[in-house]
Amino acid sequence: MAQETKKENEEPQGETNRAHKVISQGITEEMKASYIDYAMSVITARALPDVRDGLKPVHRRILYAMHELNLSHTSRFRKSAAVVGEVLGKYHPHGDIAVYDAMVKMAQEFSYRYPLVMGQGNFGSVDGDSPAAMRYTEAKMSRIAGELLHDIEKETVDWTPNYDKTKNEPVVFPSAVPGLLLNGTLGIAVGMATNIPPHNLSEVMSATMHLIDEKEATNEDLLTFVKGPDFPTAGIIYNVKDIAHAYATGRGGVLVRAETEIVEDKNGSFQIVVSSLPYRVNKAELIIKIAGLVAGKKIEGIKGLRDESARGELRVVIDIKGGAQPQSILNYLFKHTDLETMFHFNMLGLIDGVPQTLSLKTILEEFISHREIVVTRRTEFELKKAKAREHILLGLKKALDHIDEIIKLIKASKDATTAHAGLIKKYKLSKLQATAILEMRLQKLAGLEQQKIHDELVEIQKTIGELETLLGSKAKIRGVIKEELGLIKEKYGDERRTKVVKSGVRSFSAEDLIPEEESALVLTQRGYIKRTNPKEYRPQKRGGVGVVDLNTKEEDFITTFLTTSTHSTILFFSNKGKVYQTKMFEIPEGRRATRGKSIMNFLPLSEGEYITSVVPFPKGLQQSKEGSLAMVTHNGVIKKVAVKNFTDVRRSGILAITLKKGDTLFSAFFVGRGDDIIVVTREGQSIRFKEKDVREMGRTAGGVRALKLLKSDEVMGADVIEHEEKNPYLLVMSEKGHGKKTALKEYKTQARGGSGIKTVKLTEKTGKLMVAKVVTESYNEIIAVSKHGQVIRTQLSEIPKLGRQTQGVRVMKLRANDRVATFICL
Repeated sequence: MAQETKKENEEPQGETNRAHKVISQGITEEMKASYIDYAMSVITARALPDVRDGLKPVHRRILYAMHELNLSHTSRFRKSAAVVGEVLGKYHPHGDIAVYDAMVKMAQEFSYRYPLVMGQGNFGSVDGDSPAAMRYTEAKMSRIAGELLHDIEKETVDWTPNYDKTKNEPVVFPSAVPGLLLNGTLGIAVGMATNIPPHNLSEVMSATMHLIDEKEATNEDLLTFVKGPDFPTAGIIYNVKDIAHAYATGRGGVLVRAETEIVEDKNGSFQIVVSSLPYRVNKAELIIKIAGLVAGKKIEGIKGLRDESARGELRVVIDIKGGAQPQSILNYLFKHTDLETMFHFNMLGLIDGVPQTLSLKTILEEFISHREIVVTRRTEFELKKAKAREHILLGLKKALDHIDEIIKLIKASKDATTAHAGLIKKYKLSKLQATAILEMRLQKLAGLEQQKIHDELVEIQKTIGELETLLGSKAKIRGVIKEELGLIKEKYGDERRTKVVKSGVRSFSAEDLIPEEESALVLTQRGYIKRTNPKEYRPQKRGGVGVVDLNTKEEDFITTFLTTSTHSTILFFSNKGKVYQTKMFEIPEGRRATRGKSIMNFLPLSEGEYITSVVPFPKGLQQSKEGSLAMVTHNGVIKKVAVKNFTDVRRSGILAITLKKGDTLFSAFFVGRGDDIIVVTREGQSIRFKEKDVREMGRTAGGVRALKLLKSDEVMGADVIEHEEKNPYLLVMSEKGHGKKTALKEYKTQARGGSGIKTVKLTEKTGKLMVAKVVTESYNEIIAVSKHGQVIRTQLSEIPKLGRQTQGVRVMKLRANDRVATFICL
């Protein structure tokens, strides 16, 4: 075998053997070389657009074939099959389906922002319907497509032989518009891809004209004109920072959402109406996806889904069940369907046949450079044509000046050839001039006709001067480009379809899928927690028995009852001085009579640790991080800490206050600058002092004395008196259901640390004081809860305003051995 190979590779002897020479080539090297050739062919001749006209070869060949067939926007339609045949037979040696699909895309108003082909017949739909076969449809170029080929006959671009060397085709179009930006492109080559969005013509033209005037303009400057992609399917794009990054680097993602609206019909039911889709989203597949989520019970609350799109207007209607939250459903759909997508910029194009990642400025600079070449070559062509005409007119003028002699010369000549030679010799004319004179009609001898020749000569010489001046000034050429861009903007400019939202849309969290509504939080002494609808507690008259809130275990009772938004952050303060954090919506929902779940499922409480205070964290306060949070212990210690220390509490909790031995944290609440604080004891003592009397401390500090306590007494109430509130009252309730309101103006402001003053008269009938809260006229109702879970909801106005030394009236009638646990004011 080796000997045979050697013989084959020997230098052949003689002319006869030279034609049969065999070259040895390793298969690895051959495959590498062949694959590289194939890859470069795909990159440069199929998949990537030229930055100058924004077209791939197949699109350029389709439009040029239409141009050759005279299928302008004013012509009659022609069968698509005829166009495809013309393209295949002369310019594009590939499959007919590929050519037809490319032509169909150029005719689809939902694919191209400015369609380059006008189609007649079924050219597909946004639902993904296939177009009719090419033998059924008809096509011609659109009006704006003519701007891509404008002046192509004036030697403005280079030409190259077609695949079989029988014709020439343009390497690029003159393109009076930056097509790469207007319609964008999508292409997958070998080892690289491109994805450029479409844009608004008016914006792109304005940016290009600005760059002509200001060569040093930055991408940021250009983005004052180009607001972002302008998709044919409209939609909404978010975050100008992401948009700016994508245009500056050529890569990046921009969030795109459908346009949606929540509307209420005549029956009071809600609907979600989708009026536009993100770019390249298939409407039919989207509807199937939503239906699948409903069928699979992935989403609750949708009772109907239908497509009401008609006459080019998109409208998808989603009917919402009664009681469901439309915004939560819409948020879920954004997260789990193509109602929200990410458009990934990958602005890759060919510059001089080399793939390059392009910024917005680079694309416009390359287009302007291309237009400079086109306008220069067009001007040279027109100058050459004008000079040729001038040459003829000079000959005709000379003939008219010597018309009698020339007529004699022609009559004396034996034939046209002799006359031709005689004219050249006697009057020093060129061959072209002599021919023009001989072909001149006698009517040119009329006086007016002679004047026309003279006027035309003057005009053509003026044109030549202008063209030569234009060629001699690059600034004038750029001025011509700018003027033409302005005319095209005026001719084709339209309003932006895609809306731009300056701020971004953050990723959806569970909070986005939960309706924001008022909810009641219930926490028991044994640590069972739930949230429920406050409306379940019907208002009752003062002194009623109330309704049972939940099925508590034996010896369990409610310690906390409050209402807040389901989106609120909840701070849980424990008896050991630690604080934990969770979201309201993370607390399990239950009915009025259900027990709830153990708080140990949500908070990592240690042995012997329990929650003594629950504080909703307002969104505004959490974002501003201004203000303070006060904490009061059972032994009368108070501490004030900056709010910023509690804006991000870790899951395992953090220390909120360092407690002395035998003391426990009782209450926590927010205070503002200028507020007062009131502390109430179980024996009916109270003290009011200014919040500034308590200096702000570090998170792990121990605090200072709020008031002096008797050995048998302890703190059972603490609240803030906001300085802006008018006519505030202190609402108190004893353990046996007696309560009253007392104007806080009866409580003088004292120095912190004193013994305080009496706030209620306590007897065996009333029992010890159980709860106290500052209320204002903005409160309407009170919900009182007993240790055995009885609840009464009554008007706050029914509770009388009494002095400090009174015992109050019966607010809640309690069963035997039951005691008031807490109350909430609404």
